[in-house]
Amino acid sequence: MNSPVRRQPAGIRGHRRRSEARPPRLPSIRTVKIGTALAAALVLAGCASLSPDGGSADVQALVGTNPLMAGTTAQRAPDEASLKSVDALLAKPLDVEAAVRIALINGPRVQDAFATLQLSDADRVQAASLPNPVLSFSRLAQGREREFERMLSFNVLGLVTLPWQARWAGQRHEAAKLQAAQSVLVLAADTRRAWVRAVAAQQSVAYLRDAKEAAEAGAELAHRMAQVGNWSALQRTREQLLLADAAAQLARAEQAAVASREQLTRLMGLGGERAARYTLPDRLPPLPQAAPELGDVQALALRDRLDVRSAQAQNTAVAGSLGLTRATSVVNAMELGLVRNTTFENDADRTKKTQRGFELDLPIPIFDWGQSRNGRAEAMYLQSAARVRDVGVLAASEAREAWQGWNTAYALARRYRDEVLPLRRKVNEEMVLRYNGMLASVWELLAETRASMLAVNAGIEAQRDFWIADTDLQLALTGSSPGGMSALQTASAAEAPATGGH
Repeated sequence: MNSPVRRQPAGIRGHRRRSEARPPRLPSIRTVKIGTALAAALVLAGCASLSPDGGSADVQALVGTNPLMAGTTAQRAPDEASLKSVDALLAKPLDVEAAVRIALINGPRVQDAFATLQLSDADRVQAASLPNPVLSFSRLAQGREREFERMLSFNVLGLVTLPWQARWAGQRHEAAKLQAAQSVLVLAADTRRAWVRAVAAQQSVAYLRDAKEAAEAGAELAHRMAQVGNWSALQRTREQLLLADAAAQLARAEQAAVASREQLTRLMGLGGERAARYTLPDRLPPLPQAAPELGDVQALALRDRLDVRSAQAQNTAVAGSLGLTRATSVVNAMELGLVRNTTFENDADRTKKTQRGFELDLPIPIFDWGQSRNGRAEAMYLQSAARVRDVGVLAASEAREAWQGWNTAYALARRYRDEVLPLRRKVNEEMVLRYNGMLASVWELLAETRASMLAVNAGIEAQRDFWIADTDLQLALTGSSPGGMSALQTASAAEAPATGGH
């Protein structure tokens, strides 16, 4: 017997037809936002990849036009062609540009800087990668019953916050590029200083060796005159004292030459036969004819210095991480899992029951409402902002100090070049004429020779100090300082904001 068909009133049937005729509802704004975030996360995950050159091209773009670089490209690791170029540079007297090229090709410090940048690049790619799903499997037994449970879970919060994490890591990577560029410039500047000191020390050794020979001649003559009774023991002892002092100065100069050469060798990354093979020029390069017009050195430093730009980039990254921390302060983890549970009955029919469902893991903010994370993020931002101001003050102060030091060293070196050494040379020539005319004794001639050599050595030191001050000025205007570098490296070691990451 067929069951009676229950008819609905016409009004209800008409209402249902009108409902079926309605257009579909548009998704809500919240649904659109969530879908956009998920789509952006998928795009970021697909686009994130390691830089093929480790970021060396970006670093070269930052430092390529800097005068400290001598037109050289810093390399991550020396290849066969670059090693041949190093051998070619070592085959002739090593000028300062060649020393900088070798250091930027073969120096361990530049390789360490690029390795650090590659680590930052790896962190950037990791932050922009989708969190891996987690597969859980369990087998339970009770008597003759067997139960298998499988669950595939996803970190939902890590997926939603992926665009913010990727943007924050990208900002950190930009700061890391600036820090790598600073390391390259500091290496170039250190190599220039070491080259200047090595050449100046070698030049000083040559002049002090001549001064020692003059003192030896005077001591020998004094000994002979004392033997025949023409000189007293006091006069002979004074000449011997001059010889001992000249020998001591020469020994110190020779040790300084060895130390400065070894420092240059370390910066260039040379060892074995290469370390002993290269030669240095006989003298330092001449002074420039006039001091350059740089304008406002403070403005140049605040505009061009890499540590200032790096501090600003880090401050931007910390500001971005502050917003992410606030957004995830209460709920900092969320996992969604798909569950399939199968139970086998060990009976004659081999009964099987399968249960399907989902599982959501969500922390309940009862005791921790994220105050500590918010407080820590705000403190990190305040610390970063203070560091930006500190680096700016340091850059302006160092620029003024380096400019004043450059002018002082230049004036002193010019004074020796244009006044002291020409006058000393004139006095020496007049003394030789007086000696040839028997108007001066041999002791006066020897004393004047020693004084002239010491004046020349002081002029070499003034010239050395100028070229070191010139390097310091270039680094203070465009590069960084040891204080600024250490502060930024401390800041870069800070942890990422705490979220429900990977």
